[in-house]
Amino acid sequence: METNKKAAGEHGADILFSRTVKAGQRIYYIDVKQNRKGEMYLSITESKKMFSGEQPEQQQVSYEKHKIFLFREDFAKFREAFDEAIGFVGDEQGEAEARRDSEEAIKLDLDF
Repeated sequence: METNKKAAGEHGADILFSRTVKAGQRIYYIDVKQNRKGEMYLSITESKKMFSGEQPEQQQVSYEKHKIFLFREDFAKFREAFDEAIGFVGDEQGEAEARRDSEEAIKLDLDF
């Protein structure tokens, strides 16, 4: 993860704080920005590497980006929903793994 202090951003917004999360073909940027009125907000960007062209020698690399702007008045609601979603995935994934583990258990049929 990287941190940047006070870099010029887009639309006149200054980046006050930044974190980079590299995850396979995707990179996530979580930036705290400040608008011209002095209000801070989060800018979350997903950047995904895309390839075009059928032949490897003809492939061109481009990046697909998606952005979310999250304003301070919405932080608590967003955090609550985000935490619930992460909890749900953890609970469901845990249950699914437990079911899979029990199904994959070694079954022995021994006759004496």
